[in-house]
Amino acid sequence: MYVLIVATLVLISNWALEYYRHLRYVNAIPIRIHVNGTRGKSSLTRLISSGLRAGNLVTVGKTTGTLPRILLPDGKESSIVRLMGANIIEQKYIFRYAASLKPDAIVIECMAVNPAYQWITERKFVRSTIGVITNARPDHLDLMGSTVQSVTMCLSNTIPNKGVCFTAEDEQFHLMKRVAKSRNTDIYKIRPVDVTDEEMEKFSYIEHKDNVQLALAVCQRAGISREVALKGMQSSNPDPGALKKYSHQTKDKKYTFYNVFAANDPSSTEFIYNMVTKNLNGNITKILILNNRADRFFRSQQLVDICHNIQYDYLILTGEICDKVFNYAIQEGLPQGKVLEIGQIPMDDLYKKISNLVSQEGHVIGIGNIADKAKYGASIVKHFKNKSNGKN
Repeated sequence: MYVLIVATLVLISNWALEYYRHLRYVNAIPIRIHVNGTRGKSSLTRLISSGLRAGNLVTVGKTTGTLPRILLPDGKESSIVRLMGANIIEQKYIFRYAASLKPDAIVIECMAVNPAYQWITERKFVRSTIGVITNARPDHLDLMGSTVQSVTMCLSNTIPNKGVCFTAEDEQFHLMKRVAKSRNTDIYKIRPVDVTDEEMEKFSYIEHKDNVQLALAVCQRAGISREVALKGMQSSNPDPGALKKYSHQTKDKKYTFYNVFAANDPSSTEFIYNMVTKNLNGNITKILILNNRADRFFRSQQLVDICHNIQYDYLILTGEICDKVFNYAIQEGLPQGKVLEIGQIPMDDLYKKISNLVSQEGHVIGIGNIADKAKYGASIVKHFKNKSNGKN
């Protein structure tokens, strides 16, 4: 019994000492920016990091999107290798490494979905001076509640105490404002009012005005001018899951592929689909590729449901559990002739099937999950990217 008590006291003392060390690393970084939200977290983390670096602030960034990365002060990137999968304890080690670089700022993407873990990440690991919430949309409803209001309250767990918070969320802003007030934090709703189309065209990928306007507001709070920050953002590297398009042409057909895999909640997916197809007229075939994961059937159901609201010619099902998703699609009334169950066939075979569906010009939109076990979604993106570069 005595040994057990001593062992317990030693363990508690070690935990207390470890946490004390972590707080030293945290407090050594004066500007701590915690980025949360349903969509756009990784892209926004990169935008803010690039804007701060352009203003000569030594900045470390960390994304947890399609491929987790550490964004170094010199603009280079380092991969994060996870031997045991994602765990919020990872944020502690990121701070230890970041503090060794003596940065002025750290921009860190929230990696938690569970509401309790979001609270722990903010209160115990990050302790942000500036909070950012991109938006609040119905996603991860199995963990965050069945309504967009419950999702908003979960995301609000990362609003800092006695700090400042920025968000591009409009409809649920009143809920965030209530939480911010209880924490003595000023919160600002940022809308894309002065970012021009000409400025957006200077990005090497398809970025959203909401993200740029939000990043500019955060950089301005850190003392960086709009002009300097924007130039830094326009030269930044996009996240691997960023919205990009790849085009190529054969002798008789033209193809454009849009990587929309990162926007895998229904609201974002529908919005982006309409954005990239709104000006398509004439003899153009619009094809959706829905890549599925066995543990994300509910998400696949949500994405099938938006097909009732959009104009498309074919829905191709790839990845895992395609039979299950196919049955759901037919059950929900999608025309059987427009839904093709493909699975995980070789890329060349998938491309041939797509080519057979296209008469003159095809626009192919990849949605759903990019990170399935076989990485089939990533392979689709790579295949069309290589096509656009003339590699195959």
